[in-house]
Amino acid sequence: MAASKPRLKLPEQTATGDVIEIKALITHVMETGNRKTADGQPIPRNIIHTFKAEYDGKPVFTAEFGPSISANPYISFYLKVPGPGELRVTWLDDEGGETIERYPIEVV
Repeated sequence: MAASKPRLKLPEQTATGDVIEIKALITHVMETGNRKTADGQPIPRNIIHTFKAEYDGKPVFTAEFGPSISANPYISFYLKVPGPGELRVTWLDDEGGETIERYPIEVV
């Protein structure tokens, strides 16, 4: 299963130098590879193993997950806003699925 579009929650307004909380939720079954189908065939592992966030091309947060991560993972992290720019988030899963979304951040 490919990962779905991430749901991010960002503050509606921010200013240069503010520290903001970014909350992310993604819908993904996170199959561990330990279960079997009704006819006994193993279900291949497929988890989101990497989450990356970049601000204007510079890494600001990275997480790597193992098979014990829950389905539909929730991630929260903080970012000190250097100025107007673009937040890019990337999820990678075991089937080669890659989800990339971009979110403009404007400052007041």
